[in-house]
Amino acid sequence: MASLTMASFALRLPPSFSLAPRGSARLALLNAAASSLKLGSVRRISGFPSLQSRGVAAASPLARSPRPLTVVSAKGYKMKTHKASAKRFRVTGKGKIVRRRAGKQHLLGKKNTKRKLRLSKLHPVNRSDYDNVIGALPYLKVNRRAK
Repeated sequence: MASLTMASFALRLPPSFSLAPRGSARLALLNAAASSLKLGSVRRISGFPSLQSRGVAAASPLARSPRPLTVVSAKGYKMKTHKASAKRFRVTGKGKIVRRRAGKQHLLGKKNTKRKLRLSKLHPVNRSDYDNVIGALPYLKVNRRAK
């Protein structure tokens, strides 16, 4: 396996410090046996092959299979707003989603004033499209029961 870093480094731990879970003596034995742990590759971190080859880990009750070290993030996933949808939809005071009507961008000379005025007004989004709009805009404050 390839090395994680270009240069290896040593992690010095006091003899009383142990990262092992209850009952496991792997890291406690490692701390007592050596004063530094070289973290050069994934294989050394996850399996401690030098200890297994000497039979030190076989004395441990949890020595069935080496478990890799896992780093868990404390933050959850943040959903992203679809920015093109955010520019096209708004929410009214009662929580309805509204949109603009199509057909008011160009070729306005052949459309009469009444038609252009009707196309200028906001129109509520159809109920069948609510799931699509809310999926694109997860932080939109929508009242699903608004009529």
